[in-house]
Amino acid sequence: MSLTRKQIPSPNYSSRGGAKVRLIVLHTAEGARTIESLGSFFQRPSSGVSSHVGIDNQRGIVGEYVKRGNKAWTAANANPVAVQAELCAFASWSPAEWERHQDMLDNAARWIAEEAEAYGLPITKLTRQQAQGSGRGVCQHVDLGTWGGGHHDCGGGFPMDEVLTKARRYASGAAPGGGDEMGYPDWFWDWVSWYLTTDRDPKKRPDNTPDKIPQWAWEGETEIEQVGQRYGMTLGERQWIDWRDAGAADNQRPDVPKAIPERWWDDSKYVNEKSSPGH
Repeated sequence: MSLTRKQIPSPNYSSRGGAKVRLIVLHTAEGARTIESLGSFFQRPSSGVSSHVGIDNQRGIVGEYVKRGNKAWTAANANPVAVQAELCAFASWSPAEWERHQDMLDNAARWIAEEAEAYGLPITKLTRQQAQGSGRGVCQHVDLGTWGGGHHDCGGGFPMDEVLTKARRYASGAAPGGGDEMGYPDWFWDWVSWYLTTDRDPKKRPDNTPDKIPQWAWEGETEIEQVGQRYGMTLGERQWIDWRDAGAADNQRPDVPKAIPERWWDDSKYVNEKSSPGH
Protein backbone atom coordinates (compact mmCIF):
# COMPACT_ATOMS: atom_id res chain seq x y z
CA MET A 1 0.00 0.00 0.00
CA SER A 2 1.35 3.41 -0.96
CA LEU A 3 2.03 6.11 1.58
CA THR A 4 -0.60 8.78 2.07
CA ARG A 5 0.99 12.10 1.13
CA LYS A 6 -0.55 14.98 3.04
CA GLN A 7 -0.21 18.08 0.90
CA ILE A 8 1.35 21.08 2.67
CA PRO A 9 2.77 23.04 -0.31
CA SER A 10 5.86 25.18 0.14
CA PRO A 11 6.63 28.15 -2.11
CA ASN A 12 10.32 27.44 -1.68
CA TYR A 13 11.26 25.38 -4.73
CA SER A 14 12.56 25.75 -8.25
CA SER A 15 13.24 23.82 -11.43
CA ARG A 16 15.84 21.07 -11.54
CA GLY A 17 17.14 22.68 -14.69
CA GLY A 18 17.22 19.41 -16.57
CA ALA A 19 19.30 17.58 -13.93
CA LYS A 20 18.46 13.91 -13.38
CA VAL A 21 17.76 12.64 -9.88
CA ARG A 22 20.36 10.15 -8.68
CA LEU A 23 20.19 10.59 -4.88
CA ILE A 24 17.59 9.77 -2.24
CA VAL A 25 18.64 11.80 0.79
CA LEU A 26 17.55 11.55 4.42
CA HIS A 27 17.78 14.49 6.83
CA THR A 28 16.71 15.25 10.40
CA ALA A 29 14.60 18.35 10.97
CA GLU A 30 16.35 19.32 14.22
CA GLY A 31 13.30 20.95 15.75
CA ALA A 32 9.91 20.19 14.23
CA ARG A 33 8.35 17.04 15.69
CA THR A 34 5.39 16.71 13.34
CA ILE A 35 4.96 16.95 9.59
CA GLU A 36 2.43 19.72 10.15
CA SER A 37 4.76 21.95 12.16
CA LEU A 38 7.56 21.31 9.69
CA GLY A 39 5.22 22.13 6.82
CA SER A 40 4.22 25.38 8.50
CA PHE A 41 7.87 26.40 8.65
CA PHE A 42 8.46 25.49 5.01
CA GLN A 43 5.39 27.50 3.96
CA ARG A 44 7.09 30.73 5.02
CA PRO A 45 8.86 32.32 2.03
CA SER A 46 11.22 33.97 4.49
CA SER A 47 12.55 30.60 5.64
CA GLY A 48 14.17 30.07 2.25
CA VAL A 49 14.25 26.30 2.72
CA SER A 50 12.12 23.24 1.97
CA SER A 51 12.21 19.50 1.46
CA HIS A 52 10.15 17.15 -0.66
CA VAL A 53 8.56 15.37 2.28
CA GLY A 54 8.52 15.28 6.06
CA ILE A 55 8.26 12.07 8.07
CA ASP A 56 7.05 11.69 11.64
CA ASN A 57 5.42 8.99 13.77
CA GLN A 58 2.07 8.98 11.94
CA ARG A 59 2.12 5.53 10.43
CA GLY A 60 1.59 5.46 6.68
CA ILE A 61 1.44 9.24 6.30
CA VAL A 62 4.08 11.73 5.17
CA GLY A 63 3.85 15.44 4.56
CA GLU A 64 4.56 16.48 0.98
CA TYR A 65 5.91 20.01 0.59
CA VAL A 66 7.54 19.97 -2.85
CA LYS A 67 6.63 17.65 -5.73
CA ARG A 68 9.43 15.25 -6.60
CA GLY A 69 9.80 16.73 -10.09
CA ASN A 70 10.89 20.05 -8.62
CA LYS A 71 14.02 21.01 -6.71
CA ALA A 72 13.65 21.42 -2.96
CA TRP A 73 16.02 23.73 -1.10
CA THR A 74 17.75 21.77 1.63
CA ALA A 75 21.16 20.46 0.52
CA ALA A 76 22.99 23.23 -1.38
CA ASN A 77 24.68 21.91 -4.53
CA ALA A 78 23.03 18.49 -4.21
CA ASN A 79 19.51 19.86 -4.61
CA PRO A 80 19.20 19.47 -8.41
CA VAL A 81 20.01 15.75 -8.30
CA ALA A 82 18.27 14.77 -5.07
CA VAL A 83 14.83 13.86 -3.78
CA GLN A 84 14.83 14.53 -0.04
CA ALA A 85 13.02 13.79 3.20
CA GLU A 86 13.20 15.42 6.62
CA LEU A 87 12.69 13.08 9.56
CA CYS A 88 11.08 14.90 12.49
CA ALA A 89 13.94 13.88 14.69
CA PHE A 90 17.40 14.87 15.90
CA ALA A 91 20.86 13.82 14.75
CA SER A 92 21.84 13.50 18.42
CA TRP A 93 19.43 10.60 18.96
CA SER A 94 20.99 7.36 20.17
CA PRO A 95 20.24 4.01 18.52
CA ALA A 96 17.92 3.26 21.44
CA GLU A 97 15.97 6.48 20.86
CA TRP A 98 15.60 5.75 17.14
CA GLU A 99 14.23 2.31 18.03
CA ARG A 100 11.40 4.03 19.90
CA HIS A 101 10.22 5.54 16.61
CA GLN A 102 9.46 2.46 14.53
CA ASP A 103 6.58 4.11 12.66
CA MET A 104 8.89 6.91 11.55
CA LEU A 105 11.52 4.44 10.38
CA ASP A 106 8.89 2.38 8.59
CA ASN A 107 7.55 5.48 6.82
CA ALA A 108 11.10 6.35 5.78
CA ALA A 109 11.61 2.87 4.35
CA ARG A 110 8.36 3.03 2.40
CA TRP A 111 9.19 6.49 1.08
CA ILE A 112 12.63 5.31 -0.08
CA ALA A 113 11.02 2.36 -1.88
CA GLU A 114 8.53 4.64 -3.64
CA GLU A 115 11.17 7.14 -4.74
CA ALA A 116 13.52 4.39 -5.88
CA GLU A 117 10.75 2.99 -8.07
CA ALA A 118 9.83 6.43 -9.42
CA TYR A 119 13.39 7.19 -10.49
CA GLY A 120 14.72 3.69 -11.19
CA LEU A 121 17.33 4.03 -8.45
CA PRO A 122 18.97 1.19 -6.53
CA ILE A 123 18.29 0.96 -2.81
CA THR A 124 21.99 1.02 -2.05
CA LYS A 125 23.78 2.85 0.76
CA LEU A 126 26.26 5.22 -0.81
CA THR A 127 29.64 6.18 0.58
CA ARG A 128 30.48 9.86 0.88
CA GLN A 129 32.67 9.63 -2.17
CA GLN A 130 29.89 8.02 -4.19
CA ALA A 131 27.25 10.49 -3.00
CA GLN A 132 29.42 13.48 -3.85
CA GLY A 133 30.55 11.95 -7.13
CA SER A 134 28.22 10.26 -9.56
CA GLY A 135 26.78 7.48 -7.38
CA ARG A 136 23.13 6.47 -7.55
CA GLY A 137 21.33 5.40 -4.42
CA VAL A 138 20.54 6.44 -0.85
CA CYS A 139 22.52 8.55 1.58
CA GLN A 140 22.26 10.82 4.59
CA HIS A 141 22.81 14.57 4.54
CA VAL A 142 26.18 14.11 6.23
CA ASP A 143 27.39 12.07 3.25
CA LEU A 144 27.09 15.13 1.00
CA GLY A 145 29.86 16.99 2.84
CA THR A 146 30.45 20.66 2.14
CA TRP A 147 29.08 20.12 -1.38
CA GLY A 148 25.71 19.48 0.24
CA GLY A 149 25.92 22.21 2.87
CA GLY A 150 28.23 20.68 5.46
CA HIS A 151 25.61 19.18 7.79
CA HIS A 152 25.94 16.16 10.09
CA ASP A 153 22.48 14.59 10.01
CA CYS A 154 21.04 11.98 10.41
CA GLY A 155 23.70 11.22 13.04
CA GLY A 156 25.75 8.23 14.08
CA GLY A 157 22.85 6.54 15.86
CA PHE A 158 20.59 6.43 12.82
CA PRO A 159 19.81 2.81 11.80
CA MET A 160 20.49 3.26 8.09
CA ASP A 161 21.01 -0.43 7.36
CA GLU A 162 17.75 -1.35 9.08
CA VAL A 163 15.81 1.26 7.11
CA LEU A 164 17.31 0.16 3.79
CA THR A 165 16.55 -3.48 4.53
CA LYS A 166 12.92 -2.55 5.12
CA ALA A 167 12.91 -0.43 1.97
CA ARG A 168 14.15 -3.36 -0.11
CA ARG A 169 11.39 -5.53 1.31
CA TYR A 170 8.77 -2.97 0.39
CA ALA A 171 10.29 -2.65 -3.07
CA SER A 172 10.13 -6.43 -3.50
CA GLY A 173 6.48 -6.54 -2.55
CA ALA A 174 7.17 -8.38 0.70
CA ALA A 175 6.10 -6.62 3.89
CA PRO A 176 8.90 -6.28 6.48
CA GLY A 177 8.98 -9.43 8.56
CA GLY A 178 7.56 -11.48 5.67
CA GLY A 179 9.20 -13.21 2.76
CA ASP A 180 12.33 -15.30 3.13
CA GLU A 181 15.84 -14.81 4.47
CA MET A 182 17.19 -11.27 4.14
CA GLY A 183 13.67 -10.07 3.32
CA TYR A 184 13.59 -11.48 -0.22
CA PRO A 185 10.48 -13.22 -1.60
CA ASP A 186 10.62 -16.91 -2.43
CA TRP A 187 10.82 -16.39 -6.20
CA PHE A 188 14.09 -14.50 -5.72
CA TRP A 189 15.88 -17.58 -4.37
CA ASP A 190 14.55 -19.78 -7.16
CA TRP A 191 15.76 -17.26 -9.73
CA VAL A 192 19.18 -16.78 -8.08
CA SER A 193 19.70 -20.55 -7.98
CA TRP A 194 18.83 -20.82 -11.68
CA TYR A 195 20.97 -17.81 -12.58
CA LEU A 196 24.08 -18.76 -10.61
CA THR A 197 24.14 -22.55 -10.75
CA THR A 198 22.80 -23.50 -14.20
CA ASP A 199 23.46 -22.73 -17.85
CA ARG A 200 20.50 -20.27 -17.70
CA ASP A 201 18.36 -22.17 -20.17
CA PRO A 202 15.29 -19.94 -20.70
CA LYS A 203 13.11 -23.05 -20.83
CA LYS A 204 14.14 -23.91 -17.27
CA ARG A 205 13.73 -20.41 -15.89
CA PRO A 206 11.53 -20.62 -12.74
CA ASP A 207 7.86 -20.02 -13.59
CA ASN A 208 7.36 -17.75 -10.57
CA THR A 209 10.04 -15.29 -11.69
CA PRO A 210 8.91 -11.88 -13.03
CA ASP A 211 9.55 -11.22 -16.72
CA LYS A 212 11.56 -8.13 -15.79
CA ILE A 213 13.94 -8.61 -12.87
CA PRO A 214 13.81 -5.52 -10.62
CA GLN A 215 16.96 -3.60 -9.76
CA TRP A 216 16.91 -4.68 -6.09
CA ALA A 217 17.01 -8.32 -7.19
CA TRP A 218 20.10 -7.76 -9.36
CA GLU A 219 21.77 -6.07 -6.39
CA GLY A 220 20.86 -9.03 -4.18
CA GLU A 221 22.23 -11.48 -6.73
CA THR A 222 25.50 -9.55 -6.90
CA GLU A 223 25.78 -9.49 -3.12
CA ILE A 224 25.16 -13.23 -2.86
CA GLU A 225 27.69 -13.95 -5.59
CA GLN A 226 30.31 -11.78 -3.87
CA VAL A 227 29.69 -13.44 -0.51
CA GLY A 228 29.93 -16.83 -2.16
CA GLN A 229 33.24 -15.96 -3.76
CA ARG A 230 34.67 -14.78 -0.47
CA TYR A 231 33.10 -17.17 2.01
CA GLY A 232 31.67 -19.88 -0.23
CA MET A 233 31.91 -23.64 0.19
CA THR A 234 35.15 -25.39 -0.55
CA LEU A 235 35.21 -28.15 -3.15
CA GLY A 236 35.45 -30.71 -0.34
CA GLU A 237 32.39 -29.36 1.40
CA ARG A 238 30.33 -29.41 -1.78
CA GLN A 239 31.43 -32.98 -2.53
CA TRP A 240 30.58 -34.06 1.04
CA ILE A 241 27.08 -32.53 0.83
CA ASP A 242 26.46 -34.17 -2.54
CA TRP A 243 27.69 -37.48 -1.11
CA ARG A 244 25.28 -37.25 1.83
CA ASP A 245 22.40 -36.39 -0.50
CA ALA A 246 23.24 -39.45 -2.63
CA GLY A 247 22.95 -41.83 0.33
CA ALA A 248 26.36 -41.57 2.04
CA ALA A 249 27.81 -44.87 0.82
CA ASP A 250 31.00 -45.65 2.78
CA ASN A 251 32.96 -46.71 -0.28
CA GLN A 252 32.18 -43.41 -2.04
CA ARG A 253 32.99 -41.01 0.77
CA PRO A 254 34.98 -38.04 -0.63
CA ASP A 255 38.40 -37.16 0.70
CA VAL A 256 37.26 -34.90 3.54
CA PRO A 257 38.12 -34.70 7.26
CA LYS A 258 36.71 -37.40 9.52
CA ALA A 259 35.58 -34.71 11.93
CA ILE A 260 33.21 -32.64 9.81
CA PRO A 261 33.27 -28.91 10.71
CA GLU A 262 30.09 -27.66 12.35
CA ARG A 263 29.61 -25.10 9.58
CA TRP A 264 29.36 -27.90 7.01
CA TRP A 265 26.41 -29.42 8.87
CA ASP A 266 24.66 -26.05 8.88
CA ASP A 267 25.33 -25.60 5.16
CA SER A 268 24.07 -29.10 4.43
CA LYS A 269 20.84 -28.42 6.29
CA TYR A 270 20.40 -25.14 4.42
CA VAL A 271 20.98 -26.77 1.02
CA ASN A 272 18.52 -29.56 1.81
CA GLU A 273 15.86 -27.11 2.93
CA LYS A 274 16.28 -25.03 -0.22
CA SER A 275 16.07 -28.06 -2.49
CA SER A 276 13.15 -29.72 -0.72
CA PRO A 277 9.84 -30.01 -2.65
CA GLY A 278 7.50 -27.09 -2.21
CA HIS A 279 10.18 -24.61 -1.24
